[in-house]
Amino acid sequence: MANLVNLEQVTKSYGTRTLLDAVSLGIDERSRIGVVGRNGGGKTTLVRLLAQVEQPDAGRVTHTGGLQVALLSQQAPLPRGATVRSVVLGEMAEHEWAADAALRGIVEGLGLLDLPNGLESVVDTLSGGERRRAALASMLVSQPGLLILDEPTNHLDVEGIAWLASHLKTWRGSLVVVTHDRWFLDEVCDTTWEVVDGAVNSYEGGYSAYVLARAERDRIASVNEDRRQNLMRKELAWLRRGPPARTSKPRFRIDAANALIADEPPARDSVELQKFAMARLGKTVYDAEDVTVAIPGGRTLLDHVTWRVGPGDRFGVVGVNGAGKTTLLRLLEGSRAPDSGVVKVGQTVKLAYLSQEVTELDPSLRVLEAVEDVAKVIELGKGRQMTASQLLERFGFTGQRQWTRVGELSGGERRRLQLMRLLLTEPNVLMLDEPTNDLDIDTLTALEDLLDSWPGVLLVVSHDRYFLERVTDRTVALLGDGHLVELPGGVEDYLERRQAVRAAAGPGAKAAAPAKPAGDTRAARKEMSRLERQIQKFDKDEAALHAKMAAQASDFAAVTALDAQLRTLRAERTVAEEAWMELAESTD
Repeated sequence: MANLVNLEQVTKSYGTRTLLDAVSLGIDERSRIGVVGRNGGGKTTLVRLLAQVEQPDAGRVTHTGGLQVALLSQQAPLPRGATVRSVVLGEMAEHEWAADAALRGIVEGLGLLDLPNGLESVVDTLSGGERRRAALASMLVSQPGLLILDEPTNHLDVEGIAWLASHLKTWRGSLVVVTHDRWFLDEVCDTTWEVVDGAVNSYEGGYSAYVLARAERDRIASVNEDRRQNLMRKELAWLRRGPPARTSKPRFRIDAANALIADEPPARDSVELQKFAMARLGKTVYDAEDVTVAIPGGRTLLDHVTWRVGPGDRFGVVGVNGAGKTTLLRLLEGSRAPDSGVVKVGQTVKLAYLSQEVTELDPSLRVLEAVEDVAKVIELGKGRQMTASQLLERFGFTGQRQWTRVGELSGGERRRLQLMRLLLTEPNVLMLDEPTNDLDIDTLTALEDLLDSWPGVLLVVSHDRYFLERVTDRTVALLGDGHLVELPGGVEDYLERRQAVRAAAGPGAKAAAPAKPAGDTRAARKEMSRLERQIQKFDKDEAALHAKMAAQASDFAAVTALDAQLRTLRAERTVAEEAWMELAESTD
């Protein structure tokens, strides 16, 4: 493969702090590289050097002749006064881009048609997230030889992230991605660069391979038991217990890494935590009964929703942007009253709520003062305690960093700090609204480890599917129609339902049932019976497919084909179930 970019003995410093120290590395054709590391460790500096937006203090960066590079920065500058159409599609006529499946997929996949004025929206009037989506679409349309993306999943929902991962899998050029989204890293990347202590360590594979490689490196560096009790063992154990796809990419020897987790207990004992939660909470936490919430303009976010949250429940909440996820949390929290229905709150509930804005911090306080202002010790259960200073160490505020003023912290650091303050209030219900925004992977791992032993109720709104799968046990979704549904299959189930809805709404959609008979109850009941038989057949067919997949587990091609059949079957069943529900409502 031809080499596209070379860094030779590159050093870059800011003030007295050296972020990159004599780093040498290269990017080849068709490379798929994920960049990870702590916030402030030099990830953004590295990609800006790769794109030659910044120059090194020492060493040199060279590009092969004629290489086109596109960098999606976190600011995403766009020409003032331009429309989204001109930024993304240039002078291309409507019929040209609409007839091109690839261009149409980019416009629809990144939600540009859903902007306030669609493609005619002026970029100056857009939010930061909307501007980044427009900038990303422009880069994907231009198809550069090297695409560099700095936190591309920010401001995308679960569905948008899944679309972007699918699109980048077929990307013809080279790709470098800075992201904390571990699922995205595994889906898209075949190499991982870790920026740490001025160096860049390279690992073959995505995030799963990176975790396994770090565990192997730690095992070689130290064999004592104390070292083996670190967070990476728990993360490794989680990965090995998960779907086989998580560990199919690593090509190095993993037997030694497996030995590290032979005696590792499950990430959390759900039964034990639930018993403890019931002792602290009682039987009732939240009962939302027949709740309706509408917003100005006549749009209904929640339409006669009933949802019960009990002691020990750990829910992840997903849904399309604007579907009402934050509204749902605020409804339970009490800052938003329902238009109709009632929300009952248990008498023993002690809530801590992490908002997206994190406006509760006093910028004049120092970090340690801001934490000790709430409490100096946190109780972790079973007699375990942690001081404010120890908690700060665990979340990356080490040494003199604990004496930094809050106003000087980055967005990710403020989010970390506010979360610690909330935990110190010893709540028994924790609501987290997009908690992974601006957090690096090491911090996320520390947060997940802390939540493993936390016995209260956990409600999480997030687009980070890895985090949701890691810390929650159940998933509910707002699909944009005002209804809240529980998803036994988690995020994958949600994506399949969304795909089924889009397919049913498309011009060539294949409906599972004819339109609801108007005014004819007998015909409706007959159609419901037919759909019930069809759904039962879907269940039997799914069981048969699972049996075939188990029998042919060693045949990758056969399993892939059967998996495609299974996805199609689930999508058709979802459409049939929704048609049955509509008919059931008409016959009440």
